[in-house]
Amino acid sequence: MDTTLASSGTMLELTDTVPVASQARRLVVKVGSSLVTNEGKGLDLQAVEQWARQIAALRASDREVVLVSSGAIAEGMARLGWPRRPSAMHELQAAAAVGQMGLVQAYEAAFARHGIRTAQILLTHEDLSDRRRYLNARSTLYTLLALGVVPIVNENDTVVTDEIRLGDNDTLGALVTNLIEAETLVILTDQSGLYTADPRRDASAELITVARAGDPELERMAGGSGTAIGTGGMLTKVLAARRAANSGGHTIIASGREPDVLERLAGGERIGTELRALLPIRSARQRWLANHLRLRGRVTVDQGAARALTEGHKSLLAIGVTAVEGEFERGDVVACMDEHGYELARGLINYSAGDTRRILRQPSHRIAEILGHMTDPELMHRDNMIVTAPTAQAQ
Repeated sequence: MDTTLASSGTMLELTDTVPVASQARRLVVKVGSSLVTNEGKGLDLQAVEQWARQIAALRASDREVVLVSSGAIAEGMARLGWPRRPSAMHELQAAAAVGQMGLVQAYEAAFARHGIRTAQILLTHEDLSDRRRYLNARSTLYTLLALGVVPIVNENDTVVTDEIRLGDNDTLGALVTNLIEAETLVILTDQSGLYTADPRRDASAELITVARAGDPELERMAGGSGTAIGTGGMLTKVLAARRAANSGGHTIIASGREPDVLERLAGGERIGTELRALLPIRSARQRWLANHLRLRGRVTVDQGAARALTEGHKSLLAIGVTAVEGEFERGDVVACMDEHGYELARGLINYSAGDTRRILRQPSHRIAEILGHMTDPELMHRDNMIVTAPTAQAQ
C-alpha cells in the first residue's frame, strides 16, 4: 500500500498533482554505485547502455539531462581486485583514479551509439563553495547543455580530502540540481523508494509515494547507511532531497532496475517516492548560499528575531542574537539557529565572530560606540540571506 506524508501528522493530498518529472525540462539523474557496477562486480555495461538509451529518448523530447554517476571507486576496486572498500584516503584516491578511466569510457561509448557527445565534470566542495568557481562550473554546464552535450558529473575523488569532500553523490546530485536550476533530481538506487520503515525488517512498511521534501519525519524513517560498495543510504537521499528543495528542486527516489524508469517518469508515471519542494526557484545568489555545506559559524537568535527572519523575511539585527559559535570573518556564511538548535536561515555575516560577541543583544545605534566603527547596521542583511526553516519555506 502506498501513502503520502506531511509533517504534523497530517496527510498531504499530493497524489492528485501532476507528477513532477513529466513537467521538468531540465533534470539531474544520479545513478548509484551498486547499479553502475552490478553490486561491485565491475561495470555493468548493459545497465550503462540502458541509461544512455533512456537519456537519449529524453533528449529527443526536448529535455536537458545532467548525469551524476557513482562507480569510479567501485570500478577501481574491481579492477584492482579489492573485495572491500578501503578506508585509507590514498587508497580511495588510487581506486578512483583507476576506476574513472573505465567509467568514462563506458559512458562515452554508450552515448556515442545514440549520436550524443559526453563531457566529464569532476567537482569538489571547494568548487561549489567559492563564488567564482561556482559560477565557472555553472557556466560550463550551461554551455555543454546548450551544445547538446550530456555532462557526466562525479566528485573528484582522486584529489579530494576529508576536509573538502562532498561525501556522497546524492549530495552532489542535489548541489548540481541547484547549480543548473534543474526542476527535478532523479536518484536511481537499488531500492524501490522510501518506506515508512525498513521493508527488510518490517513487513508492514509502506512505500511513501509523495511527500514534502524537508519533512523531519522522513529523516527518522530513512535511517540506515550505505552498502560496502557505496557510501550513501536512504538517509543521504532524503537529505539530498531537502537540499534540492532549498532552491525549488523536486526529487524522485526510484529503483534503477525498473524497466525504462526515466522514460516512464517523464511520461507521467509515478514510480518510487516523489519528494516535492514547496517553494519557488531561487535566485542564483541565493542558490550559492544554499549550497554551502560547511558553515563558518552559527548565531543563536531569540524568539522575536526568529519570527522576523522566517515570517517577516527581515534582516538580522545584533539585538536579536543571544549566542555566537565558531570563529568567522566578515563575509563568511553563518547559520542562524533558534533557541532549540534548529537552523532558520543562513547568509553572509557583516561582522567577525569577535565583533559579533561584543555587540550581541545591543541595538544597532550602539554598534559604532562599542566597536569604534559601524560597517552595517544589520548583522546579516536580508538580501544576503536565505530562509532554510521548512515551516517558513512552506508558507
